[in-house]
Amino acid sequence: MNDTTERGTVGVVFWASLSISALFVVWGVAAPEHQTSTMDSALNWITSSFGWAYLLLPLLLLALLTGLACSRYGRIRLGSDEDRPEFATHTWIAMILCTVMGIGLVSYGIAEPISHFTTPPHDLAEAGTPGAAVLALQYSFYDWGLHAWAIFAIFGLALAYSMHRRKRPGLVSALFRPLMGRHADGPLGKAIDVFTVFATLFGTTTSLGLGALQIDNGLNRLLGTPTGITTQVVIVVVVTALFSLSAASGIKRGIRYISEINLSVAAVLFLFVLLLGPTAFLISLLLESFGQYGGDFLLMSLRGPAFGDTEWLQGWTYFMMAWWVSWGAFVGLFLARISRGRTIRQFVMVVLGMPSLAFFAWFSVFGGSAIDLDMNHGTDIAGATAADLNSAFFATLAEFPIPSVTTALVVILAVLFFVSGADANTYVLGMLTTHGSIRPRTPILLLWGAMTGALAIILLFSGGLNALQQTVIVASAPFLVIIVGVVVSFCRDLRSEERAEPVGAPTARPAPAGDEPAVKASEPLRSD
Repeated sequence: MNDTTERGTVGVVFWASLSISALFVVWGVAAPEHQTSTMDSALNWITSSFGWAYLLLPLLLLALLTGLACSRYGRIRLGSDEDRPEFATHTWIAMILCTVMGIGLVSYGIAEPISHFTTPPHDLAEAGTPGAAVLALQYSFYDWGLHAWAIFAIFGLALAYSMHRRKRPGLVSALFRPLMGRHADGPLGKAIDVFTVFATLFGTTTSLGLGALQIDNGLNRLLGTPTGITTQVVIVVVVTALFSLSAASGIKRGIRYISEINLSVAAVLFLFVLLLGPTAFLISLLLESFGQYGGDFLLMSLRGPAFGDTEWLQGWTYFMMAWWVSWGAFVGLFLARISRGRTIRQFVMVVLGMPSLAFFAWFSVFGGSAIDLDMNHGTDIAGATAADLNSAFFATLAEFPIPSVTTALVVILAVLFFVSGADANTYVLGMLTTHGSIRPRTPILLLWGAMTGALAIILLFSGGLNALQQTVIVASAPFLVIIVGVVVSFCRDLRSEERAEPVGAPTARPAPAGDEPAVKASEPLRSD
C-alpha cells in the first residue's frame, strides 16, 4: 500500500459532508428558532410513521447475529487465516467498553433508572413501588443492552470482514459491492458515505452535548463554578481540543491508553458504591430485573405506541435506538479496526455479551442505589433528576462517604469518556472522508474535531438536551435503510465463502494451540 492510499486523500464525500455540516451550523446561527421547529416537525413525522422500525430492526439484527455465531460461519476469521488479534483480549474489551458509550454511563447510569422508578414505562407498575424498581432496571437493560450492541455488532462484523478478509477500503459504501456491483463506487455509493458521515457526526454531537452538561454540573458541585451555556461552551471547546489531539495520536497510543484508564477509574467507583451501598439489595435487584428482562424480552422489544405513550417513547426508547443507529457506522468502523484476527463467533459473543453484562451491572449498582435511597431512606434523588437530569449521579454520591472525592472521580471519568469516545469518532470521520484511509491526515482529523464541537455548541444554544434528542432521531432515519442494505450485502458475501477464495487472502497455517480454529479461506464451508 503506497503512502497516498494509506494517508488518504479527500474527495467528493469529504467536501459534500463538510458542506452539509457547515450549512447546518449556519442555519443554527442564522435562524435557531426555525431550525428547532423544523426538527421538531420532522421528529414527530418520523416517530409516528416509522417508530416501529426502531423497535423491530434491532431485534432482527440480534437474531441474525446469534444465528451466525452458532453456525458454521462462526469459524471464519476476520482477516486472512494467518491473522491473529492485534490487541490483548483485556485491552480489546476495554476499548470496546470505554470508546463506544462511556459518557452515557455517567449521564444515564442513575438518571434513567430513577426516572423510570417515578414514571414507570407504559404505566406497567405503580410509581415508587418495588415493582417499579424492577421495571426501571428492566427497561434500562433494554435501552443499553443487547439491542444497542446488535446494531453496533452488525456494522462492526460486516466492516471487519470487508476490510480485513476482502481487502476493501474502510467505507460503508464498500459493503454494498456484493449488492450493487460497480455502482457502489459511483454516485450512489458516495451518497451512502455522505449519509454515514452525517449520521455519525450528529450521533457524536449528542454525546458531546451530554458530556458538556454532565461536566458542567460536576464542576459546579466540586468547585462552585457557574452553570449555564457559557460554561458548557468552554467545556466543549476545551474537550474538543483534547479529543482532536488524542485522535491525531492514533489508536495505539491516545485512544488505547485513555480507554484503559477509563476502565480503571470506572471500576473504582463501581466497587466503592457496591461495597458501601446496600450490597445484598443491589445483587437481588440485578438478578430479579435480569430475570424479568429475559422473561418479557419479546414483548418489551416490540411494545409500541398503539395505545399512546408516543411522547415517552420519543424521550426514551426511540431516542436511544436512534442514537445507536446514528452511531452504528462509527462504532462499526472502530470495532472493525481493533478486531482484526478475531473469528466471527468470538466477535459476536464478546461484542454482544461483555458490554451488555457490564452495563447491566453498572445500572443495577448505581441506579439501584439511588432507588434504595429514595424508597427506604427519604432522599429525593428522583426530584433532583427531574429538575436536572445531569444532577442524578452527583446527588446519589452525596449520600455516600467522601462525596468530594467521588464527585471529582466522576468529573474525571466524564472527561475521559468524553475524550475517548469523541476521538475515536473523529478518527472514524477521518477514515470515512479519505477513501477509507487507515491513517487519516492530522489536518483532516482536526477539522472534523472542530466541526463536531461547533455542532454541539449550536445544539446546546438551540435547546440543550431536547435539541440533541430531536436531531439524533432525525439524522438517523435514513440510516435505517442503509442498515438493511448492509445486512443483505454481508449475507451475500458470506455465502460466497462457499464458492471462492477471498481476494488477497494468504495461505492458511494451523492455529496455535488453544485458539479457535478458523475456516480456511481456500476451502469451502461445510456443516459442522
